[in-house]
Amino acid sequence: MTNQILLACIYLAVFLFLQRALTQWVKKLSLMKQVSAARTSLVTRFISYVMFFITLSLMAVSLGLGYQDVSLFVSSAFAVMGVALVAQWSILSNLTAGVLIFFVFPYRIGERIRVVDKDEDISGVIIEIALFHVLILRDNGDTITYPNNLMLQKAVLKLADQAPLAERQALLDGKKKLDLE
Repeated sequence: MTNQILLACIYLAVFLFLQRALTQWVKKLSLMKQVSAARTSLVTRFISYVMFFITLSLMAVSLGLGYQDVSLFVSSAFAVMGVALVAQWSILSNLTAGVLIFFVFPYRIGERIRVVDKDEDISGVIIEIALFHVLILRDNGDTITYPNNLMLQKAVLKLADQAPLAERQALLDGKKKLDLE
């Protein structure tokens, strides 16, 4: 029993070490990519929850719960989540795409892009990249809320800046002030 408790403590220590290291890495990456603090917090929390669930399962097995019992619980939890999220498949796909965009999206806030779409002209300046959507500010002042899963599925072109940087920043600042009111 002492070995089992020691092994569970080791799992917990590894979890805490990995969580701290991954949190620092995600924060450094978010500073490099100029990502908002709220989005960084959401991604960090999501990764921590997944790691905690895995650590909890390993600790349960090491403390003497049978592998079959733990696997039954884990598979039941995934089945319930799967049934609950099938009706909301777009939410799950946007959440997954939001995490992927955090790590691999080559465009940053303030850059001009165009999403290649035959039905609609989706072009403008990225003003926010959230966990579920990307906000694009058109030249006429309209804001487009574009889902993350579509952002990964469609081709995205980086456009040359047409407006000077100071004008773009003033436009972004004005938009943020309007949002606060």
